[in-house]
Amino acid sequence: MLRYHTVPVTPFQQNCSIVWCDDTQRAAIIDPGGELPRLRAEVERLGVSLEQIWLTHAHIDHAGAAAQLAREDGLPIIGPHEGDQFWIDALPQQSAMFGFPPSERFTPTRWLHDGDTVTLGHCTLQVRHCPGHTPGHVVFFSPQARRAFVGDVLFAGSIGRTDFPGGDYRTLIEAITQRLWPMGDDVVFIPGHGPESSFGQERRTNPFVGGT
Repeated sequence: MLRYHTVPVTPFQQNCSIVWCDDTQRAAIIDPGGELPRLRAEVERLGVSLEQIWLTHAHIDHAGAAAQLAREDGLPIIGPHEGDQFWIDALPQQSAMFGFPPSERFTPTRWLHDGDTVTLGHCTLQVRHCPGHTPGHVVFFSPQARRAFVGDVLFAGSIGRTDFPGGDYRTLIEAITQRLWPMGDDVVFIPGHGPESSFGQERRTNPFVGGT
């Protein structure tokens, strides 16, 4: 079964998640935006073997430390969708703009597309391309664990911003209603910021997408 532990990192308190297969202890880290010493300490404390980096999108608070972690620990970078190439290329400028430690451009080991899967030990997660916040944003969904790691697509009571370059409000709403909701109301999602919620709760109460 898939297990996970979420660690808020960076001044933006981005929810970086360490996910692992409890049969094999093989682990991935989702959206390592920064604070690598802290993240490595958590990996060691959990006693898991970090093998992959998974990215939902390439904003600085989600991808800022990906290149360094990949280089220093010999890990592949999986995702996002290539629609975020321009955000990856702009990571050095993003870090300077927001006062983050210097960040590096990178080329993902593997780009992800809608309908792809990623595997961790005995656990397989589905990939859904959910643009709108960024063009290349993807979501990781575990049907077995009924958990979805949604980055900045959806939050408890809110949705992702669409005023950044490449963002589009209508596209984001369509991604939520057409690609997230069909996963099921019982699915608990881990957003890029803030507390967890469920798709059912957001369908009922979220002022941006409630009732859809």
